[in-house]
Amino acid sequence: MSDAGAAKPRKGLISRIWTFLWSPSSRFSLGTLLIAGGIGGVLFWGGFNWAMEVANTEQFCISCHEMRDNVYKELQQTIHFKNRSGVRARCSDCHVPHEWFYKVRRKIQASNELLHKVLGTVNTPEKFEQHRLALAERVWATMKANDSHECRNCHSADAMDPHKQTEAAAKAMDAGFKAGLTCIDCHKGVAHKLPKMPDEDEETSKK
Repeated sequence: MSDAGAAKPRKGLISRIWTFLWSPSSRFSLGTLLIAGGIGGVLFWGGFNWAMEVANTEQFCISCHEMRDNVYKELQQTIHFKNRSGVRARCSDCHVPHEWFYKVRRKIQASNELLHKVLGTVNTPEKFEQHRLALAERVWATMKANDSHECRNCHSADAMDPHKQTEAAAKAMDAGFKAGLTCIDCHKGVAHKLPKMPDEDEETSKK
């Protein structure tokens, strides 16, 4: 029997999609395809940015009990949450860069946190305390590396009036600036409870 009449093997799904996408259209004009592509691009871009903004809301950040029952409760006791001027810092104000490129990079990094959510790494207060130091040190290192960029989104050294600060605070700020320190060098624990440091454990064991 001749092979001429034999049926050709059917292409796989991915191969068929690839062929469809790269084959010239016989039904639609180039203008129609361009308009459809433009509309699709706008919808995708708008949806992507909408999802990014939703993920920056406080409601999203505290939607898991690990954040709501631990660090968020601590934040509520600080001046960053409630103060005389009524200005409140949200989770994303301190933990997500405002610039688009760095914001996307931070969101990609956050996918690792979703993995640990599934694994239950810090799903109890005891586990959270066990990992608190490592979590804090990771944030401190990031802020040290970017010169406390998230702090500077709201705070500006040029806008500070040392005459309205206490004498001790003004001296400390001036010394810190001259020494090239960044915000996080001196202001750890302004929004969350400080973790127990290794040297504290050593001192406790000696007593």
